[in-house]
Amino acid sequence: MTQMESARKGVITPEMESAAAAEGLSPEYIMRGVAEGVIALNKNRVHGIAPLAVGRGTRTKINANIGTSKDNVDIEGELAKLRAATELGADAVMDLSTGGPIKEIRRRLLQESAVAVGTVPIYQAAVEAAETKGSIVELTADDLFRVIEEQGKEGVDFITVHCGVTQESIAKLKQQGRILDVVSRGGAFTVEWMVYNGRQNPLYEEYDRLLEIAKRYDMVLSLGDGLRPGCLADATDRAQITELVSLGELAERAWDAGVQVMVEGPGHVPINQVETNIKIQKALCKGAPFYVLGPLVTDTAPGYDHITSAIGGAIAGMAGADFLCYVTPAEHLRLPTLEDVKEGVVASRIAAHAADVAKGVPGAIEKDIAMARARKALDWQAQIALSINPERAASMHTHGQGEGSDACTMCGEFCAIKHVQDYFKKT
Repeated sequence: MTQMESARKGVITPEMESAAAAEGLSPEYIMRGVAEGVIALNKNRVHGIAPLAVGRGTRTKINANIGTSKDNVDIEGELAKLRAATELGADAVMDLSTGGPIKEIRRRLLQESAVAVGTVPIYQAAVEAAETKGSIVELTADDLFRVIEEQGKEGVDFITVHCGVTQESIAKLKQQGRILDVVSRGGAFTVEWMVYNGRQNPLYEEYDRLLEIAKRYDMVLSLGDGLRPGCLADATDRAQITELVSLGELAERAWDAGVQVMVEGPGHVPINQVETNIKIQKALCKGAPFYVLGPLVTDTAPGYDHITSAIGGAIAGMAGADFLCYVTPAEHLRLPTLEDVKEGVVASRIAAHAADVAKGVPGAIEKDIAMARARKALDWQAQIALSINPERAASMHTHGQGEGSDACTMCGEFCAIKHVQDYFKKT
């Protein structure tokens, strides 16, 4: 049985118990959430990791994208990114490799990762079609489903599948018009194939076939937003919402089959539309876990998009988004470096924690209270230990400690905390 089938029979599995312990929730709460589809446990049957609970009432999770491109193939470099991302607190990683020995890269990542691993199978399928048949449009449905089966068998925990890109949603895209038509790579592959071949999306047309594979490995389907907006001006348009309506219907079909799902969302969204987007998704998809890229709240900050996405991510998380895909400073500019990955993970963790405080997630505000007490006590070691990135905090403090003082060089002898404490002691 899958986790969802077990939950619907009232069976608490070891995976549910593990997730409950990690979240500070009861196993019964996790079981009910999985049964309803509002919590997804990301763990392939054959992948030896702790399950990752994403959804209602759980801590807001973050994902780090890594992987090679045709112009930059460095397996050891990607493994270093994996280690850095997980050490800094990433809850999952996605392998988005499109260059070099894709299968070998994925297998190495699966072997070394202690957290959930996701992929976008159409990347491998498209690259193989281009290499063996001369073009992505020569890809067949059998080619795509073969890759999905292969990745499930290897232990991939969740896959992004752009099932909601249909002839209807493409027609809406053409009818309304956009500044940036399609910015999702998987969405673009799918649209290109459909337009050239004049056929329906095989992931939509043969959805039951996809469900059979996912069920076999208890692999979570992350229903991808292939038509997500790529700029603020395109946000919340007819194409995006038409696709989301389809994803809500497909989520219910997956649940009927005992398959867990998450639903992916935008993208680039004006700050005043972020909460609206979350509410629309939760309504149309009946509370399914929502996985958002950012969202980025301005298009004008290349080099700082980890900040623009953290702003959007905090608001999205507060409004009910469950899973934040990090964005690095390199977004829109290049393949992320190791340092870019670190910056992206930290920025997303800040956003996720801020959202958890707002949502009242168990244990969230307690961390901030502990930090406040450490600051009052001028306990620098405790402050560093409680930091999201202790290494950076320690480095800055080392270079900012006043000589012979327990205060930092910002205030020195005029430290507000120290002055007030001394005054209270005297009086």
